[in-house]
Amino acid sequence: MTPKLIGVLMPYLFVIAGCSQGDATSLNNDESVEPLAPPEETGVLEVATRNGSTTYYLDRHENPIGPEYSLIAQFAESQGWQVSWTMHESTSEVLKALESGDTHIAAAGLTHLPSRSENFVRGPAHTEVTEQLVCHREMRPMPRKPESIAGVGIAVTADSSYVGTLNRLAVENEGIEFSEDEERTTEILLAAVAEKSVDCTVADSNIVQVMRRHFPHLEVAMNLNTGNNLGWYLPAGSEELAGTAREWMNSTAGDEAIGYMESRYYAYIGEFDFVDLRALNRRIDDRLPNFINRFSEAEATTGMPADLLAALSYQESHWDPAAVSPTGVRGIMMLTRNTAQSLGVSNRLDPSAAIDGGARYLADRHRRLPDTIPEPDRTFLALASYNIGRGHLLDARQLARELGKNPDSWDDMKEVLPLKADKRYYPSTRYGYARGYEPVHYVQRIRNYRDVISASFESARPQ
Repeated sequence: MTPKLIGVLMPYLFVIAGCSQGDATSLNNDESVEPLAPPEETGVLEVATRNGSTTYYLDRHENPIGPEYSLIAQFAESQGWQVSWTMHESTSEVLKALESGDTHIAAAGLTHLPSRSENFVRGPAHTEVTEQLVCHREMRPMPRKPESIAGVGIAVTADSSYVGTLNRLAVENEGIEFSEDEERTTEILLAAVAEKSVDCTVADSNIVQVMRRHFPHLEVAMNLNTGNNLGWYLPAGSEELAGTAREWMNSTAGDEAIGYMESRYYAYIGEFDFVDLRALNRRIDDRLPNFINRFSEAEATTGMPADLLAALSYQESHWDPAAVSPTGVRGIMMLTRNTAQSLGVSNRLDPSAAIDGGARYLADRHRRLPDTIPEPDRTFLALASYNIGRGHLLDARQLARELGKNPDSWDDMKEVLPLKADKRYYPSTRYGYARGYEPVHYVQRIRNYRDVISASFESARPQ
């Protein structure tokens, strides 16, 4: 695997040694198989998972995050339990943990399948996905129908739901063959397809959605089914705990937890743009190394994350320190003349001064928001303020209150900000008309860029 691919996949390759106590989470590497006492007795929920973009991983500050982490953490909190996570290298290992009874719950992006439900207790479902055949964009001919898969080299994760899907297709279509990989996860196999060392693989649509931003040459050749549910599984005999989990997942709190998970990890990704992401990945190699230390220095002085600043800068200028817009904003952070003067930046085309000034300006937008706004909403609103101006953001927050929306919620503000361009609403606001749809797209793009860029900062972090 090339150094770049290793850097991109760092969040999914960690050998995790521990988790922050502030998350009421610990990591269990004990391989003992003594019967587990129920979490109601011990106050600890034992959870089996694997590292992955759609399950559990550490961010660049070594804080645990991920869709499964988010849901389990909120479920455990609702029951007053702590969580002890056990990392497994593959889906096969997770299923073995279930079989041995060495965990209370497996939360590892597992597809609910009849064959699995015969052996384990099915927990609640939380995500609907489609299985997709993924190949390199340059593959010719690209298999677009099941009958055209014959002769294509396909590798999939062993014991995954994809094995059953391909076996079914092989019965219906002659010539379909594939290999089960005991070592590599779906994310790593997708990287292998991007490197052209594997022709094609099969992955759930949510994994593909995340990974294509890092590897824009991945192409979805076809959907292989109409949809599956992802959810939790429990060992045989765990019907009571499964019922508790299903009851919580189907409650208002569970709905809110799923909504938060979707918003945090998926909803902002949007439509795939091959040209844009190919250019981003090229500039990560060509341009970012010239400025990465400056973004890190700006984080040290302002507290604004370096990868966020880099993503904002890419959105503004594509990391071109000589960028100039028709409206007169300039430099790698595209500062206006007035903003630069207020920040003491005399030369907007000096990348060091501009990055420092832009970071201080974003930190000011962030600081001036009410302390009651939680993260990550506070950061998203600060970015919107950077883009549209604080006055227009304040107008939109007031509109949100008048419309019964939550001005501290980015999900609600995404709906309200565009009303600053609606003549039914903006005449009544203090600062009047604004292109309020722009900050919504602005924040979405920065979030996308940041997810791709962050691996470069992770690989640059001192070990």
